[in-house]
Amino acid sequence: MTVAGTLDLLDWKRRVFALYAAVRALPPESGWELWRDTRDELFRSHPQSPLPAERRASFQGLEYWPYDPRARVLADLEDVEAPDQPVATSGTEPILFRPFARASFELRGERLSLEVAWLAAYGGGAFLSFRDATSGHESYGGGRYLLDTVKGAELGEDEGRLVLDFNFAYNPSCSYDPGWVCPLAPPANRLPVAVEAGERHVA
Repeated sequence: MTVAGTLDLLDWKRRVFALYAAVRALPPESGWELWRDTRDELFRSHPQSPLPAERRASFQGLEYWPYDPRARVLADLEDVEAPDQPVATSGTEPILFRPFARASFELRGERLSLEVAWLAAYGGGAFLSFRDATSGHESYGGGRYLLDTVKGAELGEDEGRLVLDFNFAYNPSCSYDPGWVCPLAPPANRLPVAVEAGERHVA
């Protein structure tokens, strides 16, 4: 990557970190509206947009399900002891993650759980992706992301419980352009329900 490209990537990350900091300071639905508007602007105009250049001129905004306050949950965390595990990616090589916690919660009356993993690389970072019954149909088949602290994507905690707001579930960069390589949701994080909240996938 060139110097200019690297600086553009740093600027992208800086903006995303600032966006999530602003979101955490707002009421949930207001934060979601800011998140949507800011993501649309980044996708439309930023040099590091995941969208191919030829799609940016006609870009009208990302697609989402309507905001649903029931899709914001607080998850109880319990320790998981596991070795580093290879997680499949959209490319040819897996990425190593170490599951360190199980997040248990109730979503629209269903008791569910997801694994939270730690990136097994310099600096690390918490990561949570999932698939559900909409994956491959109304949302990206490889899964959506809720938590990726390497890129600033996290909504914090509330009295020791992890905030998981599925309204903020988003597609990885590889869903817009196969030139990007990203980790996919692991088998442990495949939910048996349809999570009709967050970003949709339009082919």
